[in-house]
Amino acid sequence: MNPVDSAKLNDFWRSLKEAPQRALLLDYDGTLAPFREERDQAVPSPGVREELEAILSEGSTRMVIISGRSIEDLLPLLGLEHPPEIWGCHGWERLLPDGGHEIGDLPEGAAEALDEAEGRLLRAGHAERCERKPVSVAFHWRGLDPEKIARLENEISRAWTPLAERGGLELHPFDGGLELRVPGRDKGSAVRRVLADLEKGAAVAYLGDDLTDEDAFRALEGRGMSVLVRREPRPSAAGLRLEPPEELLEFLCQWHTVCISERGL
Repeated sequence: MNPVDSAKLNDFWRSLKEAPQRALLLDYDGTLAPFREERDQAVPSPGVREELEAILSEGSTRMVIISGRSIEDLLPLLGLEHPPEIWGCHGWERLLPDGGHEIGDLPEGAAEALDEAEGRLLRAGHAERCERKPVSVAFHWRGLDPEKIARLENEISRAWTPLAERGGLELHPFDGGLELRVPGRDKGSAVRRVLADLEKGAAVAYLGDDLTDEDAFRALEGRGMSVLVRREPRPSAAGLRLEPPEELLEFLCQWHTVCISERGL
């Protein structure tokens, strides 16, 4: 880590120790878990689950997972004994720590367009790379060669564009694919909802890796620490960058250490 980022982190740890409230907001794929071509095998990096459990058990942190995955898909991968608050499908779904579940209403015509988008992928033989969620359909091309990716991206964009127009949907690229989804919510809107619940002076951090996390980084501007978790640097609204999994684990461990030291444990 460069000296500037180290200084920023040290300042943040001081604010975390003194804060009246703490909130740790975390993306999942690419942040807590490495990308896998087999999406159902994308479990957290070694040691991450244990650090999350320790932070949750300490009790002074509001932990929130904010993911593009559906909550149903995410829970078995996350594997926590007592799951924290989770916002799935880019903020359209919400699971509360007490088990309560919320989901936004789809606009008229959206469900039909999503059904047709999924159907076109299935008829084209792409079932293994198609992911249907409550408010979107995603196509994953991770692991394919660049020439095939370019061809598939063009093919799927042309197939989905008229459906997006008809159903009031939007096309969004992400790291490893393309998604057709209902507009109006994103990871940034989920962050703003969390921030609205926190008192002034709360210490907040958001950790993410993908282009979809940029909405969250911008929503947190001036209110907390935004962290790009990624080995390769790229332009980002995040305040600093950590390399996974080593520096991510160090961050989570230090968060827990600061919290227990503040309590004198």
